[in-house]
Amino acid sequence: MTKSPIPVVFIHGLWIHSDAWQEWVELYRAAGYDPTAPGWPGDSSDVERTRNNAAALANKGIDDITRHYTKVIDGLAAKPIVIGHSFGGLIAQKLLGEGRAAAAVAIDPGQIKGVRPLPFAQIRSGLPVLSKPSNKKKAVSLTKKQFRYGFGNALAEAESAELFDKWTIPGPGRPLFEASAANFKKTSPAAVDTRRDDRGPLLIIAGGRDHTVPEVVAKAAYKLYADSGAITDFHVFPDRGHSLVLDHGWREVADVTLDWLRGQGL
Repeated sequence: MTKSPIPVVFIHGLWIHSDAWQEWVELYRAAGYDPTAPGWPGDSSDVERTRNNAAALANKGIDDITRHYTKVIDGLAAKPIVIGHSFGGLIAQKLLGEGRAAAAVAIDPGQIKGVRPLPFAQIRSGLPVLSKPSNKKKAVSLTKKQFRYGFGNALAEAESAELFDKWTIPGPGRPLFEASAANFKKTSPAAVDTRRDDRGPLLIIAGGRDHTVPEVVAKAAYKLYADSGAITDFHVFPDRGHSLVLDHGWREVADVTLDWLRGQGL
C-alpha cells in the first residue's frame, strides 16, 4: 500500500502574502509532501486584492488566526507539519502545543509569552504599529523604508525594494499589541504550552541579522522549552535578516528544514 504524503501547512507572518511561500510549496511537493499555504483570515487570493481590501484584515488577533488555521487542519486527511515565519512561527508553536501538528518549524518566530529580551532593533521594527494605540483595531501597511529596516536590512537595497513591491500587504495591528503586552498579563493569546512532553518535534530558526525578531529573542523562546521532554532544536543563519524565507537565499533555509524533518522520520 502506498503511504499518503504528509500534509504541510505554511503560515505567513505580518505584512507578507501567503503567495510568497510558493517556491517552498513546490519544493516540498517535489520532496513528497502535500503542502498548502493558506492566508490569514481576511487575506484575499493575491497581493493586489489584499492591498485593495485592507479593511478585511483589521482587528484580527492571534486567537483569530490560530482558529483559522485550526479549521484548515481539521480539513486535512492527517495531522500536518506546520511551518511558520514571524508571527506565523508563533502560530505554528501554538498549534504544536495544542496537539494539532505532527511537527513544527518556527522561523524568526514572533515573541511568545515568557520571552524577556527586547532589543532596540525589535522595538524600532514594531513602531509603525505600536506607536499609535488606535492601530490595534486597524490594518497597517509598511513603507518601503520601514520594510528595508525590518525585513531587508541584510540585503542589497534593490532586492529589498523588489520584495517589498512583490509581496507586502497590510497587516492587522492587534497581534503586535497582544504579543508586546503578553508578559504583563496573566493570560495572553501569545502564550504557548512550552512544557508539553507529548508534542511533536520543534525546530526554531533565527537570523543573526534579523531586526524584527533578533536572534536573542528566538533563542529565548527556544530556552523556554527546556522543561519539555519533547525534541526542540535550534538553528541560526548568522548573516540573514527577517526576509530569509523569501529572498534570494530561501533555498538554503528550506533545505535545512527538509533535512531536519527527515531526521525526525517525517
